[in-house]
Amino acid sequence: MDSFAARLAALMADRGLGVRAVARRVPCDPGLISRLANGRQRCSQSMARRLDEVLGTGGELATLATAPASGGTSAAAGTRRPSRAVEALQVAAGGSDDGPGFAEDGLAELVRHYAHAVTVAPSAAVYDELVSARSFAGTLLDRCGQARPDLAVTTGWLSSLLAISAADLGDHAAAVVWCADTERRSRDAGYPELLGWAALTRSLIAWYQGDPVRSAAAARRGQAGALAGPVAVKLAAQEMRCLAMLGDMAGMAAAHRRAAAAMSQIGPGAYVPGIYSVPRAEEPPYTATSLLLAGRHREAAEMTRRIIVTAYSPHARAPGGQPTNYARTLLILALAAAGLDEIDEAAAAGAAALEAGHLVWPTMVLAGKLDQSLTAKSPGSAYAADFRARYIDAGRSLALPAVPSGGDASE
Repeated sequence: MDSFAARLAALMADRGLGVRAVARRVPCDPGLISRLANGRQRCSQSMARRLDEVLGTGGELATLATAPASGGTSAAAGTRRPSRAVEALQVAAGGSDDGPGFAEDGLAELVRHYAHAVTVAPSAAVYDELVSARSFAGTLLDRCGQARPDLAVTTGWLSSLLAISAADLGDHAAAVVWCADTERRSRDAGYPELLGWAALTRSLIAWYQGDPVRSAAAARRGQAGALAGPVAVKLAAQEMRCLAMLGDMAGMAAAHRRAAAAMSQIGPGAYVPGIYSVPRAEEPPYTATSLLLAGRHREAAEMTRRIIVTAYSPHARAPGGQPTNYARTLLILALAAAGLDEIDEAAAAGAAALEAGHLVWPTMVLAGKLDQSLTAKSPGSAYAADFRARYIDAGRSLALPAVPSGGDASE
């Protein structure tokens, strides 16, 4: 553990402050404080200064944050080794007149690769690889200038993937920075679709932070660009579940119609695995969540069961091969079952979700909601106790926030 992490952990212990107490005072996500205190993430100067204020350390942590981590290298010091994929691109593109063009094509292939990988791989494993690819793309873009607008778009896609991965890790500060870069590349290249995906990421961050008003506003801003395809579907669907949470049933129905209309315009070729696609389904994404929030628990449960069978084929895949959305879909089923007082099914679906493969921060937010629901509906029961134990263990092992900061159920 580096000296910053060790000192932060010691200061928190001296002051009797846990991860969540410090996070509330900053304020920030508890998962970030956990990663900083156990040395799994380097601390930015702005965050170190804020921690100095919270802990009353007179700039001690800001000073430590500028020192290089012991026993290794860091991206902040500019000495991180490129990922193997980027090394391969650098070698293959070297010594050729068409080197930049080859590298550009290779980066576009990496975007397609990671668009699938971030749905099934742990975000912590993918994030550093994406940073390496994005850094290489930025260097190449600076070298080529405005001569290659397609490279600016590819750079934007890599920033978008980093925003999604950072949000999955619960690092919202990094996520919004990457969103801003995505938006910049989108405007520079005249490619509005990237603006839509950045708006969706911003909306999802607000949603899982428990702020449906801000989330709906971000989703509406994304739709203002008159986009088509999967991003249009997801933005309208995201607004739908925000309005459902806010109790605006008429608005929810209108947003559902917009999402369904956008889905009807998508050709068969758009249904490919990846973060930038939508599953082939009878209803837009988040419809089951919206029904759940509207109190229509039985409809939500029935729809979610159909989604699990048709979209995820659980008996045909190993648990670790499922996308991260699978766990959240199981948790929607669990919350619907809990709403129907089917406590045993709710606990079973919740346990299956926590064992479904790689978990991310939004999944833990949903799991926290199920924990609260089971405890309220069946206090002291073996079902509630068993799920709580699983939930706490998952939160500890992932160093992700184990208790949601607010909000309600969502996919």
